[in-house]
Amino acid sequence: MRHGKKVNHLGRTSSHREALLSNMASSLILNKRITTTVAKAKALKRYVEPLITKAKDNTTHSRRTVMSYLQNKESVTTLFGEVAGRIADRPGGYTRIIKLSAPRLGDAADMCLLELVDFNDIYKKDGAEKKGKTRRGRRTKKSEAVPAAEETSAEVKAGEEAPKKASKKAKKKE
Repeated sequence: MRHGKKVNHLGRTSSHREALLSNMASSLILNKRITTTVAKAKALKRYVEPLITKAKDNTTHSRRTVMSYLQNKESVTTLFGEVAGRIADRPGGYTRIIKLSAPRLGDAADMCLLELVDFNDIYKKDGAEKKGKTRRGRRTKKSEAVPAAEETSAEVKAGEEAPKKASKKAKKKE
């Protein structure tokens, strides 16, 4: 049984799997999106997101740590330069998996598109500015303003409903 073993082996040995994930991570960083199977994309997401988090602080130690994983100087330079600049504000969730409708022809494997979130211009609105952090709690100013508006509308509705009810009762009596 494989209780508590969360690593997807992807049908490969440990060294082959590490090489695969390292090469795919380099391709993702350089190209900003790749097409792969859903299983590989999920495994790559768990592999590359901590590396992107390490790229937020541009220190020698974090560069060497990431270099030990990627082993590609060009992708490390891109990660710490272009990618880290765009994802500086984001608190995680740097990648997006979009499942494609058509399976792969050879073995009918489920395919997907794995992309870096901040590099997709389709989902960004033109001229949209970054919003501040939103609060989930209620604000007192809005809650005080809303009941006042509701009371006035309730009074108007009550005034309109009363004559209608009276007219219905009058019709029943006739």
